[in-house]
Amino acid sequence: MLVLVGSALAARRVPWGQTAKMAAAWALIFAAAFVGFSLKDEFMALGRHVAAKSRGEGIATDGGKALRIGRREDGHFWIAGRVNGETIDFLIDSGASVTSLGAADAARAHVVIAGGPPVPVETANGMVLAGSGTIDRLELGPIRRAHWPVHVAAAFGRTNVLGMDFLSSLSAWGVEGGTLVLRP
Repeated sequence: MLVLVGSALAARRVPWGQTAKMAAAWALIFAAAFVGFSLKDEFMALGRHVAAKSRGEGIATDGGKALRIGRREDGHFWIAGRVNGETIDFLIDSGASVTSLGAADAARAHVVIAGGPPVPVETANGMVLAGSGTIDRLELGPIRRAHWPVHVAAAFGRTNVLGMDFLSSLSAWGVEGGTLVLRP
């Protein structure tokens, strides 16, 4: 094959410098195609990773056996979860005892508040009176919880928190570098 191509180029009397440039260009094209096909799964995984990061979602890894959440610019771990089908942003806070929702997000997700007296909740901003409710479906990537207890208060504003009750329900969790890893 090389002899055929070489003899065709010699017959056309193409200068060797130009021939070398064309050969190098074709070699680069074939090398890029080879690398592209060889690493297509890695490129697809990278695309999914970038898309998930742009939506504020965690990255499911290890065949759904782990959820990896990158640290945001504010130094905290945030994730877009689903509460009864509604997308809600959560701060993952190991200093909070109980999962908590702001009243507006709880109403949007149709979280039912149980009747009864409000519960005093100590927050970083002081004491708050919160209602007790239940989330029918809580989803964070591959992690699913049903009938999850939650505190709800208008004083929480837009800061929804996944606390130690949620983290303790996992088989394992921890920080690896700048990534929080949750294992269902």
